[in-house]
Amino acid sequence: MITQLPLDLKAVEKIVTLSLKEDIGKGDITTNLIVNDKLKCLAIIKSKDTGVLAGNPIAELVFKRLDSRIKYIQRKKDGDTINPNDIIAEVRGSVRTVLTGERLSLNFLQRLSGIATLSQKFVNKTKGFDVKIIDTRKTTPGLRILEKYAVTVSGCYNHRFGLFDGILIKDNHIQIAGNIEKAVLKVRAKHKNKEIEVETSNINQVREALKSGADIIMLDNMTPDKIKKAVKMIDSKAMTEASGGIDLDNIGEYAKTGVDYISVGALTHSAKSLDIGLYVL
Repeated sequence: MITQLPLDLKAVEKIVTLSLKEDIGKGDITTNLIVNDKLKCLAIIKSKDTGVLAGNPIAELVFKRLDSRIKYIQRKKDGDTINPNDIIAEVRGSVRTVLTGERLSLNFLQRLSGIATLSQKFVNKTKGFDVKIIDTRKTTPGLRILEKYAVTVSGCYNHRFGLFDGILIKDNHIQIAGNIEKAVLKVRAKHKNKEIEVETSNINQVREALKSGADIIMLDNMTPDKIKKAVKMIDSKAMTEASGGIDLDNIGEYAKTGVDYISVGALTHSAKSLDIGLYVL
C-alpha cells in the first residue's frame, strides 16, 4: 500500500491531451493572427524561485504533442534544486508552438515543483528518524498521478492511489459495520491475504484494531503523547501511521513518537506553486 509510484507516461499523455484541448480549443487565435507559421525561435524556461524541480518530462510532452519536431532540451532534471535565473530547459522550433504551449507547460512545472518543494521541507524536518512521509487522496481531481509523482521526487512516499488498490477502514465504515472487529472480519472473508489498514481515534480503538489483526493502524488526530502510548501498546505487531493536523511546525514531534508513517494531506492540497517563466530570445 505504501510505495513510490513510477510516472506512467501513457496516463500522462491522456492528461496532456485533455488539457491541451481545454486550453486551445479550435486554435490559439492571438498567436495564429500575429505570428508567421514559418517563424522559428529559441526559448528558455527559467526559474524565478528557489525550490525542487518536478514536471520537466510533462512540460516536454506538452510541446511534443503540439509539434513532434520541437526540440526540448532539459537543463535540469526532476529532483534538482533550482534557484532564481536557473535555466530549466531550452525549447527550439516553431514560435507558434512555443507560445501556444507556454501556459500549459508552465502550469504543470509550477504546480508539480511546488508540491516537490513542500515535500522536501517535510522530509528535511524528519531527518534522523526512521519514518516515511506519505501523501493522501487529497489531490486535484484528474491530476492525482502527477501530484503523487511530484511527492516522490523529494523522497516522500505514496499511500494507496485510489479506493481500488488498498483497504482502509475508516470511521464511517466502522460505524456502519458495528465495530472495528466486525469491519475487519467482513474484509478478511473476501480478502484473506490483503493488507488492511484501520483508522483509530483513541486508545480503546487501537486495542480493538490490534486484536482484530489489522496490518496498519492509523492513529488519527491524536496528540504525540497519545501516539507514543499507542505505539508502545502495538509493539511492532502492526505498522503505525500518524495522521491529522500535522504540519511543518509539529511534524518533528510526531516523528519522535516512533510511528512508521506520517501522512500529510498538505503535500498536495496546500503546496504553493513555484514561479517559473518562459522567454523567447
